[in-house]
Amino acid sequence: MVSTAPSPTDRHEAAQALVDFIHEGIPLARDMALQLHHYDGEQLTLAAPLAPNVNDKGCAFGGSLVSVMTLTGWGLVELALRARNEDCDVFVGESTVRYLSPVWDDFLSAAQLAPEADWATFFGTLAARGKARIEVTCAVPGDEGKPAATLSARFVAKRRAHPRTDAASANAAK
Repeated sequence: MVSTAPSPTDRHEAAQALVDFIHEGIPLARDMALQLHHYDGEQLTLAAPLAPNVNDKGCAFGGSLVSVMTLTGWGLVELALRARNEDCDVFVGESTVRYLSPVWDDFLSAAQLAPEADWATFFGTLAARGKARIEVTCAVPGDEGKPAATLSARFVAKRRAHPRTDAASANAAK
């Protein structure tokens, strides 16, 4: 049996194209120096250096933490849609953030589906209704294996009436 699952190289290239798309379309993300750390098809991890994300206390700015976690969760959903050639707009519909401890160094944000969520239900709903929602969890690792910040979010995907025509979309397709 021939596998149709994307190879690790294909997943990495797709995730890097997404980060490039984010940099072109969201200047704040570029200024935050957001980078791809890892993507395995189930979990997306983005990285950000402390320097452009620092606050007046010398630790990571809370706005940067929530922005990176939101972009990581959004990216996870966007990558799943792109892998299935679904042309959708993805929005954050609802989110809850918890700041648990200061982040004093460069940081990572890891996103995965919430335990109760599954792609089969999401894509089934998208096929039937043209829109769907899915729950995602994100965390910024802290000291001793405990999270420094967490985000629980509901992302909504809605099929586009017209294809994307912006330059960022053209570059993301490369």
